[in-house]
Amino acid sequence: MADELPPLLNDDATRSLADDMRQLVEDGRTLVEAEIAYQSSRAKMLGGRFGGIIGMGALALALVFFALMALTCGLVLALAGPLGPWLATVAVTLGLLALAGLFALTARQRWKRLAALLADEKDAKP
Repeated sequence: MADELPPLLNDDATRSLADDMRQLVEDGRTLVEAEIAYQSSRAKMLGGRFGGIIGMGALALALVFFALMALTCGLVLALAGPLGPWLATVAVTLGLLALAGLFALTARQRWKRLAALLADEKDAKP
């Protein structure tokens, strides 16, 4: 029965430190191989699902873009009656550029605020 036990559980006097170290290295190698296989399978699963998530996100962004284009065209058509087609196009274009400028200024202010916060944190550290 003592021969059936693993070397670390065998109480024979023939057991040596070198045998114990070899067994420890072998067990460690087995554990590392199992961990690598586990993490590899997780990465493969994540990679497959991540591609689908990216695809759905890109499709959603494309549909939002097309919806905004339809809204813009509809606005031009709606204003074409009272203003005329050329003036409606100019009015919608200028309105969109004004909104873009407003968003750009807001983004710039937020960027400056973030940069100031980061600069204060950097200066505060010894």
